[in-house]
Amino acid sequence: MKIENNKVVSIHYTLKNDQGEVLDTSNGNNPLGYIQGIGNIIPGLEKALEGKIVGDKVNAVIPPEEAYGKKDERLIQPVPISQFPKKEEVQVGVQFQMQSPQGVRIATVAKVEGENVVLDLNHPLADVTLHFDVEIVEVRDATEEELSHGHVHGPHGHEH
Repeated sequence: MKIENNKVVSIHYTLKNDQGEVLDTSNGNNPLGYIQGIGNIIPGLEKALEGKIVGDKVNAVIPPEEAYGKKDERLIQPVPISQFPKKEEVQVGVQFQMQSPQGVRIATVAKVEGENVVLDLNHPLADVTLHFDVEIVEVRDATEEELSHGHVHGPHGHEH
């Protein structure tokens, strides 16, 4: 069975940056399960896996435009340090989740300037070219319930 829209795909993967540093991997864990064609994973990786079958190994280099996008300077904003309940934890590089009109976002402290904290709301992998080593473990039809919920159920999905 080939990977195509509305198929459940399970993959093992290792993700690296241009410097060869491992950013994420499924090694030692269950494979990642997703539904092809509905935006569960980045567009560039979906394209690279389209048409592949179980056992295929894929090396894909995904540019930022097909991954987490380019950095948007409008998403780098100063916020008064008084907004933070634990001011001692506000340090450059610290990440935390915050609610925004677009849903939950990861904010990274870019700098601390006196009474202001400069937050970067860009995805941490914005502007990064991603290098994936992928092995396709399983391909099957998605159930109606999985399609209506928009994610995989069962051993490799979110709900067990």
